[in-house]
Amino acid sequence: MAESNINQYKRLFEIRLLHHYWLDEGATVFDLLQPKTRREERLQEYDMRSFLAVAPTSATAKEIKGLRGVYKETALGCMVAVPDIAVIPADAVFEFAVTVRDPAFYGYTALTLQPRKISGFYHQPDNKTYRYKENVPVFSNLTGASRGTGVGKSLYLSAEIPALADDDQVESLIISGNALLQLTGDQPGAGTQQLTPQANKLPVYVHQGDAPAVVPPADISGAPSRGIMLTDGIPDNVFALVRLSAVRVDDGDFSLIGSGGHAKATSPVFEIRFKNRSTIWKYINKSTGALMSTEPVPLPLTLHGNAGTKQKPSEGLVKAVKSGDKITQLVSEIFV
Repeated sequence: MAESNINQYKRLFEIRLLHHYWLDEGATVFDLLQPKTRREERLQEYDMRSFLAVAPTSATAKEIKGLRGVYKETALGCMVAVPDIAVIPADAVFEFAVTVRDPAFYGYTALTLQPRKISGFYHQPDNKTYRYKENVPVFSNLTGASRGTGVGKSLYLSAEIPALADDDQVESLIISGNALLQLTGDQPGAGTQQLTPQANKLPVYVHQGDAPAVVPPADISGAPSRGIMLTDGIPDNVFALVRLSAVRVDDGDFSLIGSGGHAKATSPVFEIRFKNRSTIWKYINKSTGALMSTEPVPLPLTLHGNAGTKQKPSEGLVKAVKSGDKITQLVSEIFV
């Protein structure tokens, strides 16, 4: 009789990249849609692969293969499964590069105005060139924040949203007291709009604090203040990095493994939430070019529904109004 081995596979983790331009209903945030079946139907229609791509770095692909695991990109994001007998080292790290497929993504996504220049610096003591890309966020289960408790606990890979900082730019998200606010211009003296009086009622959106501080060798000057160091396994067109560690000591719900280093019976589902852009909507007579009316507050851009009472704008036509080098407004012009 031929010998055979049968391995049962377990999901090690799932990452969901959820964008509120595609999920919200006008001014109603996806998480607040009622009844619950509306949220389920919206997710069934959703496919992040139309605008983003996620792929393991070369080192992570090799690590998954060594575990006899499988990686799969899905409509919601991606997942990794491994044999139930696989033992994952406690110091294992899985890294994935997120790139943009749809150029329009930059028009309807908040916090995409920051420069993402790549710069290189030769370091003579190491005989090495260090390359950095600025303002690239890194999403990690070691620093991710959560909302809720028990079976209703949501695990986000963005860190907790910070308080206001002196160098925050337009669209930055901040926590003030219990409220979640968004800047409508650049600091200093930026205006704000309140998204909710209770920040814990909304997801932890991708925010300015997700881009880590760059720490170059001491004798390199001119490196960007925030971003990542590019390595051979990270493509130059990277938009974001996802970095998952096997164990998180202070919150086991974020850990990938349980006892003995095996995948947990209930694997973690991590979320990355992209905030849709909000703009001031200006209505312009398409025959004369005259300004007809202006909405008093910024309104969110969404595929579904309409946050205003008139025609909604195209997602891609956004103008930054400046005073000197400082952005004071983001505007959508609607020709009627």
